Amino acid sequence: MDESPMPEPLRHMIHQLVAEAVLKCEEVLRYTQPDLVHDWERMTLYRATDAADSLDKASLLIAAYCQRDGMSQDRINWYLQTDQQRSRAAGPGSSEQQLLAGLLGEPAPSEADDENGMDYSWGQRTAEQARTPESDPMLLLTQACLHGLSTRLSDDVDALDTYLPTQTATTARNVAAALHAPQPAAG
Repeated sequence: MDESPMPEPLRHMIHQLVAEAVLKCEEVLRYTQPDLVHDWERMTLYRATDAADSLDKASLLIAAYCQRDGMSQDRINWYLQTDQQRSRAAGPGSSEQQLLAGLLGEPAPSEADDENGMDYSWGQRTAEQARTPESDPMLLLTQACLHGLSTRLSDDVDALDTYLPTQTATTARNVAAALHAPQPAAG
């Protein structure tokens, strides 16, 4: 295997797929807002799986390059973390049921084991943090960056005030204002 940098066309495609995933993630956040209550189940699932598919495509494209470049399949599988992979087609499992019960303040489902017990505890901690979301600066920054980027691309800054909490909308507006339209490289 050679130690050369990623080929430029591959790098460009990976950047494109990651940008696509980020925009889909912003749409997931957008559809969680109260003004879109009528479509949140359908659209959050669509956009979350679209984002996952874009990142899967990026991973598999890189894996294809590594394979073509002579990397062993065992190493590719290790890097792809295939032992952690779970198909969406299998539907929600015990882990997701445990996490959901913790999030909603329900008793832990009876089939809890040590690993799923961690999911239940994670759900409980997240539910507690949700009571004071403004206390999580990283969450605020992430939401503001995604909404600010999307708003900058659509030039609809005023829409932020219609669906975001004031602090998030203000920060997203600042992010949007800080972003400049990309200019073509001088050549």
